[in-house]
Amino acid sequence: MTDEVKTSPEFELRRLIDIVSKLRGPQGCPWDMEQTPDSMIPYLIEETYEVVESIEDGKQEDLRAELGDLLLHIVMQAQMAQESDKFELRDSIYSINEKLIRRHPHVFGQDNRKSKRLEDAKENWEKVKKSEGRKSWIDGVPKNLPGLIRAQRVQEKASTVGFDWDDVGPALAKSHEEIDELMEVWLEGNHERSREEFGDVLFSIVNVGRLMKLDSEISMRQAIDKFDARFRALEKVFEDEERDIEAATLEEMDEVWDRIKHSVSFRK
Repeated sequence: MTDEVKTSPEFELRRLIDIVSKLRGPQGCPWDMEQTPDSMIPYLIEETYEVVESIEDGKQEDLRAELGDLLLHIVMQAQMAQESDKFELRDSIYSINEKLIRRHPHVFGQDNRKSKRLEDAKENWEKVKKSEGRKSWIDGVPKNLPGLIRAQRVQEKASTVGFDWDDVGPALAKSHEEIDELMEVWLEGNHERSREEFGDVLFSIVNVGRLMKLDSEISMRQAIDKFDARFRALEKVFEDEERDIEAATLEEMDEVWDRIKHSVSFRK
């Protein structure tokens, strides 16, 4: 906050709750009044990705605003639940407080075991979650997550019980094996099996990245951004040289692409 009057987080949260309640009330905004939990899902997803983009861009002012937009959706969902006599926002806050304490026995436990190892903390987290009634160690990963994120989370959970390789080598060898299997069924003309084997290739590559301590989703987005920037530069070169990119051959475009790729501004 810059020129705004400094107030407590509790005050501002209460103010936001009251504003949303009024927007949803009899004399409120027609648009807000007609929304349902389901109708708000697309906007919630959009706001979440805008938060992610602000974090990745390192723009703190944008992040401040986007976190507020995301908080609005949390308060709105809680308000709609309260109107249906299901729960209130304080119930959600109480739930996460209790969960954090319960899942961090190394911090809040009475035995005061202060393990500083990241691996121990992750193992404690998954063990407590399993003790909460989950049937499988890989339960709790939403099926609607983007594929790369879901793959990595499932692999991380499976590794908790030792279902994992000790290093990258075997995982990389497995990826080569999956690629060979993909090529085999593709050359056979088996489209359905090709789709299955292609999925196995992607899953195995995610596993390689995980063992390298890389986040597959972030790596993929960075690769897309890099391709996006280079392709736009490719278009600009053809425009500047007054050449028709649609009439160009792949070899001609590759020649320009290589120039862009090896230019100082694109050495990333």
